[in-house]
Amino acid sequence: MENLKFEDAIKKLEDIAKELEKGELGLEESVAKFEEGMKLSKECNKMLNEVEKKINIILTGEEGIIEEEFEQEE
Repeated sequence: MENLKFEDAIKKLEDIAKELEKGELGLEESVAKFEEGMKLSKECNKMLNEVEKKINIILTGEEGIIEEEFEQEE
């Protein structure tokens, strides 16, 4: 899953979810798809966390441009 773009990972995850929802796969195949989906989900989460760390809010203050780390509201 290395070098997989976020959008591609989400698309694969959606495809897996659709396959599982159909209920046409055997048990072993369903478990394999579920496992692949969980790996993709973790990878997407990791990508989002990395991007979130890179986000900076730029504020204009008396001293010019000030960069502050992005803080997510919960």
